[in-house]
Amino acid sequence: MGQLNVNENQEYKQLVIELLYQLADDDFILAFRGSEWLGLAPHIEEDIAYASINQDTMGHAVMYYELLEALGEGPADLLAHGRKAEHRKNAILLEMANGTGTYLENPKYDWAFAVVRHYFYDIYKKLKLESLKQSSYEPLAQAATKMKMEQYYHIMHWKVWFNQLCLSGGEAKTRMHAAIQQVWNEFAGVLTYGKHSLQMSQYGLIEEESLFKKRWEEEMRRVFEDVAISYPGDPKMQKGNGREGVHTDDLIQALATLSEVYHLDPQATW
Repeated sequence: MGQLNVNENQEYKQLVIELLYQLADDDFILAFRGSEWLGLAPHIEEDIAYASINQDTMGHAVMYYELLEALGEGPADLLAHGRKAEHRKNAILLEMANGTGTYLENPKYDWAFAVVRHYFYDIYKKLKLESLKQSSYEPLAQAATKMKMEQYYHIMHWKVWFNQLCLSGGEAKTRMHAAIQQVWNEFAGVLTYGKHSLQMSQYGLIEEESLFKKRWEEEMRRVFEDVAISYPGDPKMQKGNGREGVHTDDLIQALATLSEVYHLDPQATW
């Protein structure tokens, strides 16, 4: 399908908006969870590298929110900071806390969970961007092309951590296996396009959901083969579908922190 005009087809426009919210909210909340590791990463070099990755990811969220602003959804700052949890479209996996405690009070975060969540998400995101580069919505296709250039380095970073920890012994290996199971139990929520998935593919916004999942599965099987771990089967979605506005207290608490400055001065830029 060729390029379509959102101003001439309201159904198409609403599907573009739905997809953009999913993309924006996913990157926005995961970048925040990553930022909570600042000063807490295993070593100073990782602190710097991780901060750079989070900055890229937040920048991608900004690009998506700005596309939504251009479609009349409101200022990008408002879309990022002013919407309630029930209006968010991010997958539940991405909002889950890094561990117990908070960044300022007794943070007992799980590095294995951080590695697995980011690695699996960045593989998914690479494939998603490849599909979006062919999107019938030209501004989204152009944005995906820009983002794709950074994604390679994100994946390589997490691949090193993932492989080294999985192939090690003792506690590291045990914790990685536990983290894989934890991430796998919610990853179906990342993969879904939501209840309008069929219409999105029919309009050429993105490839058909089942085809995308097949490509993702092929990629993930290679990931597990590299570390001699059996493929864990179909991913699950145990806590609900974030694409439909179902979320956890983790998101409510995260948004309260993220939006504190915005609510003090909504005119400030982020």
